[in-house]
Amino acid sequence: MLLLLAVLPLHAQVNIEDPAASALVAEDAKVEKLAGGMKFTEGPVWIAEKKQLIFSDIPASKLMQWTAAKGLEEFRPSENANGNTLDTEGRLISCQHSARNIVRTEKDGSLTVVVDQHAGKKLNSPNDAAVKSDGTIWFTDPPYGLPKGQAKEQEGNFVYRFDPKTKQTTIVSKDFDMPNGIAFSPDEKRLYIADSGKGQQVGAFDVKPDGTLGDAVWWAEGGSDGLRVDVKGNIYTTASDGVRIYSPEGKRLATITIPEHPANCAFGGADFSMLFVTARTGLYSVKLKVAGNQLKR
Repeated sequence: MLLLLAVLPLHAQVNIEDPAASALVAEDAKVEKLAGGMKFTEGPVWIAEKKQLIFSDIPASKLMQWTAAKGLEEFRPSENANGNTLDTEGRLISCQHSARNIVRTEKDGSLTVVVDQHAGKKLNSPNDAAVKSDGTIWFTDPPYGLPKGQAKEQEGNFVYRFDPKTKQTTIVSKDFDMPNGIAFSPDEKRLYIADSGKGQQVGAFDVKPDGTLGDAVWWAEGGSDGLRVDVKGNIYTTASDGVRIYSPEGKRLATITIPEHPANCAFGGADFSMLFVTARTGLYSVKLKVAGNQLKR
């Protein structure tokens, strides 16, 4: 049974660690609980034309949807989908754990498998993805969702780039224990990747013209699950103590405490300045002073 909740305001514990954060979030900003009663929420993405948030309930094998008008509803079944994003045509891209693939939801609602292997071997369990304005899909592939009893075929837990035009999958990084959240800077010259394994850190990498990554420009300790970027290039990471905000240079600016351990976040709302947070059994939101970065189409 879906649990439909009235919006419940909560006082967010916003810890301003650098004066620059005051331009991003109010110290007395309030968190609102939008829905609850789920199993493990992840992968939020805002569909602007429908004023709709899509996100995953991984163990329930469902994609959920939330709107201000109707609250929480089931969107469609999934194969333990985790991360979600949009491609350059506004189509939903979903990383599915148990299917070990990435699928695209077409405009008519049908599903297309975008990628499910590299070098002739099955992927581990695609976790999260970011789409570049040239249409390429960059994704992380740890074994977190590898179905029980199924052996891992890839040699490691890598970060990939998939080109829909050539159908080629390329490894862009092997330097992670458990690569997880992933997002581009507004100018797409930098890629941010979270390591939720032994490293417990977030790295910033310059994107080279040939589509490969340079060495890490900086590492932020503390780890993250999912992450997003605002129009000014600040990074919002979901860590053990809440949503951490970092400057483009890697300086920690603020932390927004969420009532449950957050797993991922996404910008949305009328002016794209509402931060939606998926956190274990619940869905939350907090209004910011800055808009989130949107994919150039």
